Amino acid sequence: MTYEEICNYIYEIPKFTKKNSLEHTKEMLQRLSIREHQFEIIHVAGSNGKGSVCAFINQVLVEHGCEVGLFTSPHLVCMEERFVINGEKCSQEEFVESFEAVQKVVEQMEAEGLPHPAFFEYLFAMGMYLFQKRKVHYLILETGLGGRLDATNVFEEPLLTIITSISLEHTQILGDSIEAIAGEKAGIIKEGVPVIFDGSNETAAEVIRQTARAKRAPYYCISLESLKIHKITGKTIDFCYTNGYDVVDLKIPFPAEYQMMNASLAYRALSVLQVETGIGKAEIISAMEHTRWMGRMQQAEPFIYFDGAHNADGIAHFVKNVQKIAEEKPVLLFSMMEEKNHKEAVKVLCKEVAWDSIVLTRIPDSRGIDPLKLQDEFMANDRETVVIEDCAQAYRYVKEYRKDNQMVFCAGSLYLIGELEKIAGGNEA
Repeated sequence: MTYEEICNYIYEIPKFTKKNSLEHTKEMLQRLSIREHQFEIIHVAGSNGKGSVCAFINQVLVEHGCEVGLFTSPHLVCMEERFVINGEKCSQEEFVESFEAVQKVVEQMEAEGLPHPAFFEYLFAMGMYLFQKRKVHYLILETGLGGRLDATNVFEEPLLTIITSISLEHTQILGDSIEAIAGEKAGIIKEGVPVIFDGSNETAAEVIRQTARAKRAPYYCISLESLKIHKITGKTIDFCYTNGYDVVDLKIPFPAEYQMMNASLAYRALSVLQVETGIGKAEIISAMEHTRWMGRMQQAEPFIYFDGAHNADGIAHFVKNVQKIAEEKPVLLFSMMEEKNHKEAVKVLCKEVAWDSIVLTRIPDSRGIDPLKLQDEFMANDRETVVIEDCAQAYRYVKEYRKDNQMVFCAGSLYLIGELEKIAGGNEA
């Protein structure tokens, strides 16, 4: 199969299979000769911020000269983005090789009556094959959905676990309360393994503490009170993180305030691992300043920002940052996935920001919401919108509509941002 045929095959997987048990994933990895003891694993779960925390940690380890594998999702432009080795996404040749290796195992399992792996499970197996072949030492794993039953949760002895902010998401699968969702995320906590977590939501924090105590896992909570902004610009934030006697000034290359918590989680994790890694405080601080992560309040072009905020909580943080950096009424280009809580997201967008113009488009994915449905929800909040179905046309429209010094914000889904990255050429200002 060619690279294009393989991509098409993987995209078709959700049409003919469903999620399997962790035992099924373990069986697949065992047949691929994947062994946990070959990696030092950092496992990250949460509703928002997982990818950013992974990116910060990856940057520090790579700059220090470590052999590092990074597994994240979703991808924005191409599937190879999910498999990063020593700071570089895998090649198309490696991608094809990993698919073929996994496909052989899948065919064997199917011949024995075992089910085909689901979309995420297949990609996870491909990533593990690549990471083992390239002999990475540190492996940073971002969960896909939840934690307890996520395919990445097959390993029993990670080096460290991290849980980022928790909010109501995927309620049909994870539960309809913060306690239930926090319980699913806390499912990555292992016996005696340290856990670093975002303590912003006390309800979620208490569930994580209780789980950690039950597992006799040392835990480290990062509170909002421990963070203090020194300076915020359209591109960076200087802030202070205080933990007992450890007071550190950090500068991160993102204008979004929520990234302070993500950076602090990463810094605390790396501090806990200092004896293991040998990376000192000054080296951590310096490397974190060089972190790049597309689609997280990213200045894609002059005056144009991409943000993958994709649920009500993420949208709430997004609008706070819009208010901080927009000096006049901004323009919004927006779309979402059908399964997300778009009614609540629209309500927050309409209540908090006086948009000059709101443009709605359609994400080219079967799960993308009909922009006319979104338009009805904006109208219910007394906001007029422009609907332009095609993403490329919508992006051209907002660029032409924008006046001097007026900012454009594109948000609502990482899938939307992925399309816009292709259209904009992935240019960073």
